[in-house]
Amino acid sequence: MSAYLPAAVGMSLSEVDTPALILDLDAFERNLDRMDASLAGKKIRIRPHAKSHKCPEIAKRQIARGAVGVCCQKTSEAEAMVDGGVPDVLVANEVVGAAKLKRLAALARRARVAVCADDAGNVGALDEAARAAGVKLDVLVEVNVGANRCGVEPGAPAVALAQAIARSKSLRFAGLQAYQGAAQHLRKVDERRAAIEAACARVRQTTVLLDKAGIGCERVTGAGTGTYLFEAVSGVYHELQAGSYIFMDADYAKNEWTESGIPRFEHSLFVWATVMSRPVADRAVVDAGLKASSVDSGMPKVAEVEGAEYVKASDEHGVLKLGGAARLAVGDKLKLIPGHCDPTVNLYDQYVCVRGGKVEAIWPITARGAVW
Repeated sequence: MSAYLPAAVGMSLSEVDTPALILDLDAFERNLDRMDASLAGKKIRIRPHAKSHKCPEIAKRQIARGAVGVCCQKTSEAEAMVDGGVPDVLVANEVVGAAKLKRLAALARRARVAVCADDAGNVGALDEAARAAGVKLDVLVEVNVGANRCGVEPGAPAVALAQAIARSKSLRFAGLQAYQGAAQHLRKVDERRAAIEAACARVRQTTVLLDKAGIGCERVTGAGTGTYLFEAVSGVYHELQAGSYIFMDADYAKNEWTESGIPRFEHSLFVWATVMSRPVADRAVVDAGLKASSVDSGMPKVAEVEGAEYVKASDEHGVLKLGGAARLAVGDKLKLIPGHCDPTVNLYDQYVCVRGGKVEAIWPITARGAVW
């Protein structure tokens, strides 16, 4: 890996080389403030999802504001968080395979670690790995609350799996993972609220049966940036896993927010790009293409340049369609708002943290590429 960095502390933003991942610290901190204010007085914990930022420096700032820990999706992400000083990590996903399970169990010697399961065979493998490591591992049952991805069905199937966990010598049943990911980007507020009401009904069904079986459910965890306040006031959830609120990508910004109670978070994450070509009057090309910004949720949006639209991406090129008001020349630099923040972050080694037009810090993205 090259040791070259696109920026240095004290440098002006205009000097930062491109493409670079820019974090506007003032906007980032205002987003943290908005989250805190929206949850003030509510009996709910926040466990932000670190898959959005992959950065222990950000995780520690969230914990300093009261977060109980973070979520991850992969064992390697959890290792990066613990190595970076994060003491409490939930792998909000299934972990399968002997090598991964051995690492996960070993990590539980160093930090508070929990993991999800939706399969009895996987519960047995988790128990064996925990026993070999000499740890007691917290395991949550993942319940399908409507996303139809991972998760055992609610009710009796979830209770049966919880009983299997409770019977295991080296595992502890630690609650339910109930994330309705499919609801997060439903555009209408009423659609998102209805999806979470349906999810809550599935969780209630399961917790009632758990109670009848004599199994306490100390934690129901889930929620995302698009719905977290609905879960927060439901009386069902104990933890919120919102992650993208700190960055607010272009796709989330398409949601309706009025009358949801959820604050409108602002864009704080940008891809810094340079105009590398102006071949005709209505077209400019920037040096940020597919290798600089994820397009799975749509093309990036051009920030602060009226009349410029990002219309096509190839490996190293981003094509802008220019209207009459756009004024761009070769060498000009501009900000792009990623369509989807999570996979965009995974393309970079560091955040270039900017305040007042100056680089204030460089934060390493230590879980970049942590997909195993």
